[in-house]
Amino acid sequence: MRLLTLVTIAIAFVSPAAFGQSTNPASPAPGNPGGVPPGTRQSAPGMPAPRQTNQPDRTFIHAAAVGGLAEVELGRLAAQRATSRRVREFAERMVRDHSAANDRLGTLANTNGIALPDKFDEEHKAMRAKLEQSSDAQFDRAYIEGQIIEHQKTAQLLEYEIGSGENAELKNFASDLLPTVLDHLRMAQTISAEMAHQAATEMPRKEMPRERR
Repeated sequence: MRLLTLVTIAIAFVSPAAFGQSTNPASPAPGNPGGVPPGTRQSAPGMPAPRQTNQPDRTFIHAAAVGGLAEVELGRLAAQRATSRRVREFAERMVRDHSAANDRLGTLANTNGIALPDKFDEEHKAMRAKLEQSSDAQFDRAYIEGQIIEHQKTAQLLEYEIGSGENAELKNFASDLLPTVLDHLRMAQTISAEMAHQAATEMPRKEMPRERR
């Protein structure tokens, strides 16, 4: 069941067609008698170059790039709009950590001849629109709850690459980033719990349920 979940998440991020890959890797592309998929780096005609990326690697690169781009942009928005100091500090850390990860991923993608997306996908556009329409404490809650979901997805994506990828450098990148992402997740969960506790203690007495006698 866990393997199915990871594969489903990766497919949800991006389909093989987005890379111009055939859905049947055993079928040679037209005009390509060696059967090497289009875009594959070759050390000789029909011979893949060392440190080749497989389809899970390519899926991972694209999905991680989209998520990393969103983390930085939404983090900048939250650093400006959040009313809670804890939320602002968290957002600033997201910008720092994910900017560094994005730079490293960009170098790896360039080495493997893979172009990275430079804009939000529809899911993250909707997330940004929701935040832009929120205000004050509502903004803080929406941002942190979104971060919990995003970091859960990212952690599973990293585990997917570690288990299914072929390129050693990408697998190392995923392994190095996973502890940081899990730390981010714990931070977001802690902040969410603190905000829930604060909201409960600030609830007007008249709205609190009466104790039974």
